[in-house]
Amino acid sequence: MDPVQKEVLDIFTRTRALQEGHFVLRSGLHSGHYFQCAQVCQHMDAVERLAELLSAKLGQHSFTTVLAPAMGGLVIGQELARQTKSRFIFAEKENNVLVMRRGFVLTPGERVLIAEDVVTRGGRVIECIDIIKKAGGVPVAVAMLVDRSAGVARFEIPAVSLLELSFPTYPADAVPEALARIPIQKPGS
Repeated sequence: MDPVQKEVLDIFTRTRALQEGHFVLRSGLHSGHYFQCAQVCQHMDAVERLAELLSAKLGQHSFTTVLAPAMGGLVIGQELARQTKSRFIFAEKENNVLVMRRGFVLTPGERVLIAEDVVTRGGRVIECIDIIKKAGGVPVAVAMLVDRSAGVARFEIPAVSLLELSFPTYPADAVPEALARIPIQKPGS
């Protein structure tokens, strides 16, 4: 593990953002580990540092706007926008579909970075890419704190993460007995 990944893992551990138990993820899969980024987002010094580290990985990707899916990407997205002096907007669920509301619009050709906290399968990122394209913008890259897929989730645009980890996940009908004995938690996203 390189020094940046170690620092990020230490931040997640210190803030109790990396949790163990029996969790049902937003994807519906079960896991013995969960990243509750809301825990780290309570600590603005940690958020600032994580955004600094993430911003450094964005290097050649130029953008003028950061779009984050609510709820998970809001805090890191806003801090990335602040540090890069970019505009910040967000997408939120309406009838179970991510949409831009609240008067947010993109101009044709506007270059947009997508910010997310944790990606397991990448569904919300894909929804954000579609939102940007339909609005006439240009999705440039995805910046995520944790790539829980360990690089398996792929997008049509480049993606960077601070931490790549792959904890086993299981469909509801294939949960191992040891995990099934632990009370289920649905922490939300």
